[in-house]
Amino acid sequence: MHPASNEGQSLVAIAWPALAALVLGVLVYKGLRRIERSAEATGVRSLRTRLIGVIASPAAIALPLLFLGVALAATPLPEEVSGPVRHALGVGAITCLAWLAVRAIGAFERRIARRHPLEVADNLAARRAQTQVHVIGGVAQGAVVLIGIAIALMTFPQIRQIGATLLASAGIIGLVAGIAAKPVFGNLIAGLQIAITQPIRFDDVVIVEGEWGRVEEITSAYVVVRIWDERRLVVPLQWFIEHPFENWTRTTSQLLGTAFLWLDYRAPLAAIRDELQRICVADERWDGRVCVAQITDTDRSAVQVRLLVSARSSGDLFDLGCAVRERMLAFLAAHHPEALPLLRMDVARSEVSRADGQSHARRARAAVDASTATTTSPGAEDVTPADRPVSSSQ
Repeated sequence: MHPASNEGQSLVAIAWPALAALVLGVLVYKGLRRIERSAEATGVRSLRTRLIGVIASPAAIALPLLFLGVALAATPLPEEVSGPVRHALGVGAITCLAWLAVRAIGAFERRIARRHPLEVADNLAARRAQTQVHVIGGVAQGAVVLIGIAIALMTFPQIRQIGATLLASAGIIGLVAGIAAKPVFGNLIAGLQIAITQPIRFDDVVIVEGEWGRVEEITSAYVVVRIWDERRLVVPLQWFIEHPFENWTRTTSQLLGTAFLWLDYRAPLAAIRDELQRICVADERWDGRVCVAQITDTDRSAVQVRLLVSARSSGDLFDLGCAVRERMLAFLAAHHPEALPLLRMDVARSEVSRADGQSHARRARAAVDASTATTTSPGAEDVTPADRPVSSSQ
């Protein structure tokens, strides 16, 4: 047989499996992507559509790679050509598997979040479940990525040889790597501790570095706290393990709050208690537990009245406290103006000072007159006509 015909047959034997695998892979890729888009467009989040959403994208890459691997096995390519191609296809398959595992973990996390929504009145169980699954899911996804990269790199013979060489000095390398990766592993361990012990959860109200805010995001390295004025405080995970902080919603979202008023000694405490009860009953933010008015301090000019109320959440408590102050002051101004503090000591002092000043002036003038009367020799300086000297001309 002619050599040219043999070469042509070889090219055909190589080309048709590769072309068939390429065409089939493109069709599968487009078909899976279309199925994924149609499932998203329906808006119905059934189990089927969610599975399609998880599997479609990795499968759209993995199946064409599989077809190319089958086609490569059917082609009479020399080993020096087919070997690198098979290796690249293997790395692609490992990447797709890791990708699929990451998406599956994310889908499981979203499923838990849907089954435990935070938009309920008592969301303690939901916050606990979401925090655990989010932190553990993030750690699991990171572990999958690291393992996938390690397996892919170990398929290269050169890297395997480097690894065998480095094993001889594993003690020094491990020490250096441990020191360099201390923050990373510290945050990783802190994340696991937070997921298990849960000192903080999603949507917890916390006081961190003197800032009031809610836990908005928990990652594998840091926590984002949304402060009340829309700022964001980013705190490393280790900080929550190593430092004390306030958690206002650790066991329940219900809280007690106070509103302080400085009032006059004549303030009618019984009327204040009745009005406080009326204000709380009329406000839907009050949870019906605590509504107390007490005198907690006094000074020489006023008394301190504490209005203690309760609410279902910190946000309701803040608004309820503001409403109690405003309505109580309006009530006192309208019905008991004498209860509002007066600077009567200063007023009395100014009046006394004015009266004392006038009295002092009178006393001073009398004293001067008396002093003049007692120190003057009566008649000694008086000159009468008889006492005057007689003129010489007379």
